[in-house]
Amino acid sequence: MKITREIKIAISAICAIALLIYGINFLKGINIFQSNNVYYVAFHDITGLAETNPVYASGYRIGTVRSIKYDYKGNGMVYVGVDVEKDFHLTEGSHAELDAQMLGGVTMNIILGQSPRALTPGDTIPGGPHVGALDKAADLMPQVQAIMPKLDSILTGVNAIVNNPAMQQTLANAATLTEELKTTTRTLNTLMAGNVSKIAANLEPTTRHLNSVSEKLDQIDYAATIASVNQTLAQLQQFTSDLNSSIKPTLNALNSENSTLGLLMRDRQLYDNLNSTATAADSLLNNLREHPKRYVHFSIFGKKDK
Repeated sequence: MKITREIKIAISAICAIALLIYGINFLKGINIFQSNNVYYVAFHDITGLAETNPVYASGYRIGTVRSIKYDYKGNGMVYVGVDVEKDFHLTEGSHAELDAQMLGGVTMNIILGQSPRALTPGDTIPGGPHVGALDKAADLMPQVQAIMPKLDSILTGVNAIVNNPAMQQTLANAATLTEELKTTTRTLNTLMAGNVSKIAANLEPTTRHLNSVSEKLDQIDYAATIASVNQTLAQLQQFTSDLNSSIKPTLNALNSENSTLGLLMRDRQLYDNLNSTATAADSLLNNLREHPKRYVHFSIFGKKDK
């Protein structure tokens, strides 16, 4: 079969078209000779996302955005087809985030779920915008605005305290006290530097004396001393017992109504008689002192005849 020029031109055109298609897909990041898994991500807003944008998971590029379709008949969701490497499997609980770059463009990041079960190619996962530090700060703005009036009142109170003359006086007193403490510290350091060696020298003889006393105390026979003390106490106890035994008959005699001492101590009549006798003797002595001539007569020339 003779190959004409027209056939050669047709084959060349087909090869050129195939190379063109392969080159365009290669520039898009799509390898037409490699079979990949396709998953879908549902977004409410895909601002900045375009086909052929790269898709990452844990910082590693796992595929590209293959298609973007708007659900006209549903709830207005946008479904993005993601072409993922065949060896990479999404797990249950995974979701996607759109991260806007500073120089323009959007990157899709797949956040894998913690479940060990893998999704089937063609399944749909949820997607949304990446919540960064600025977005979190924007969410906190209402709370910050609510706090601002209170913060303003707090700052006003702080300013009033700081500008109070009493506070200034307190700070001045604190500064003066600090300087006095520094002076005291320097004085103590000087005193300690000059006297520590002397104190140590005086403590050394005292320590030796204490050691000597301790050695003498160690030489004391505490057992014998305690035994002697116990013996002395026993003798004192025996003496006390003997003394009680000696005094007991006398006490019994005094307490008895039949003994002489008991009768002398208990007889009321004897007491009254003794008391009456003492009173009469006292009256006789008084009369003798006042009228001695009634009882005693003195005469130098002899007794007169009556």
